[in-house]
Amino acid sequence: MKLIAKTMAGLEELLAAELEGIGATAISRSPRAVHFEGDTRVLYRANFELRTALRIIVPITDFTARSEDELYRRVMDINWAQYMSVEQNFAVDAVTWSETFRHSHYVALKTKDAIADRFRKETGRRPNVHIEFPDVRVHVHINGHAVAVGLDSSGDSLHRRGYRVRGGPAPINEVLAAGMIMLSGWEADRPFVDPMCGSGTFVIEAGLIAGKIPPQWQRRNFGFMHWRDFEPDLWASVRKEALYQLPLEWPPILGYDRDFRQLRNAEENIRAAHLSGKITLEKMAFERLIPPPPPALLMMNPPYDERLPLEDTVAFYKSIGDRFKQYYSGYDAWVISANLEALKQLGLKPSRRITLHNGPLEAKFNHYELYQGTKRRRIYQESDPDSSDS
Repeated sequence: MKLIAKTMAGLEELLAAELEGIGATAISRSPRAVHFEGDTRVLYRANFELRTALRIIVPITDFTARSEDELYRRVMDINWAQYMSVEQNFAVDAVTWSETFRHSHYVALKTKDAIADRFRKETGRRPNVHIEFPDVRVHVHINGHAVAVGLDSSGDSLHRRGYRVRGGPAPINEVLAAGMIMLSGWEADRPFVDPMCGSGTFVIEAGLIAGKIPPQWQRRNFGFMHWRDFEPDLWASVRKEALYQLPLEWPPILGYDRDFRQLRNAEENIRAAHLSGKITLEKMAFERLIPPPPPALLMMNPPYDERLPLEDTVAFYKSIGDRFKQYYSGYDAWVISANLEALKQLGLKPSRRITLHNGPLEAKFNHYELYQGTKRRRIYQESDPDSSDS
């Protein structure tokens, strides 16, 4: 099968590597998506095991449409009885980048009408629409006049892992959090520290990675389960193989926050992820935190609310940088922020800058190597263990 994995901007390379790891072939990247080929086992594994995918689409057809009527006719020409029955309900998701088709909601409506009218023409009945929990979810993507129609094998978005029972203000997307941890190069080989953990997304995703736990291991409903060619035995085999071996040792995964309510949210989410005992939480403000000894990796998503007065934001980020310099020597620190001016106030030169999108905001994900002394001196000392500071 030809397949498409949807993702977030900046995570395409990670997703391609994940796909290669589960046996996908003919892998190619495009903005926010990776195209690949695979059999039914790869399709099931992609939905169950990929950390940086949002949806897995199975293309049905593509065509050119220059008007709404042409779109309707071309969708109606598809033999929908091959993919669903009139007894099943369905929904349509649409994404459009087009001067002709400006409104994705209207594209979804026209597609829905075409599918329903096709069934009415053939059977005298129309299938029902169910927006939230459809048996079959149809995906339509329009770029200019090019239209691609496919089936969404995932159903609900794959960023929903099932553990977020409590959310804080503007929690980070789970797929983005997992992607950031993977971009950092952390391989559960040293402590992971989030000093502003909020509702716990970073530490939970780190726990899933450390435990080699598939991100969707708790999900019981995928779109492909309602398809006519669903193979329950193969699906059971995929689940069993992915959950076969868990590591015996875990690195310390530590979350801190000054807000007791946020820590309660994080605690409930960790419990829902079945990671209790694997993640340690503590109520502690960042300006008072004495971190565990290096080497360790720090990741944080500090507030960058544009409603804050500029002088408060400047002082806040400057205090973070000062704290880094004073207490975090030997750490790799990763900071994401959409406030680029505030990031400069850290007073540190990033060794790597990655552009990501946190919700609608473009953000920088910066890596700071917090060496003790200068980088040159550290390299010299590592090359000559007998060297001194004299």
